[in-house]
Amino acid sequence: MKDRFIVFDVETPNLNNDRISAIGISVVEDGKIVDDFFTLVDPEVHFDAFNIRLTGISEEIVEGAPTFPELWKAIAPLMESGLPVAHNAPFDMGVLAKCLNAYDIEWKPWARYACTVRMSRACIPEAPNHKLNTLCDWLGLELLHHNAGSDAHAAAEILCYCLRHGVQVKDHIRTCRIVPKK
Repeated sequence: MKDRFIVFDVETPNLNNDRISAIGISVVEDGKIVDDFFTLVDPEVHFDAFNIRLTGISEEIVEGAPTFPELWKAIAPLMESGLPVAHNAPFDMGVLAKCLNAYDIEWKPWARYACTVRMSRACIPEAPNHKLNTLCDWLGLELLHHNAGSDAHAAAEILCYCLRHGVQVKDHIRTCRIVPKK
């Protein structure tokens, strides 16, 4: 069976971090990026000025974009087709869990995932820090930071770099609670 990783990144409309305004997904199979996906998402909530400045995404920009429940129907099979991976994954996994819960969407009670921050610390300890933009500069990767599609693709490139340099993903797997405690 192929090693398959679903590298994703989300942008949020406000500091609640319980809704998604954009998602990028890059699929990695056997150490190579084989597919990229990006879409804006209508979070159906207000946007904070900070998030608009950071991401460039506003209520006007997401007008006509799918809502998360509409999008989830399309991406759930993709998210289940491999191990989810993200850069600073506890954030992205937490947003995903909160968003699923905000919409009462059942997925699974727990999700295993891996984080490219943790893997890059093991693989590239000499980097000045392990922020996405710093690692992209360090490795010569293109990045349009805080664009979910670009961030996901860059994290996938970092994952592939780590895999080529002997990092074992199994050593970096963590678990996130998806269903809230009752």
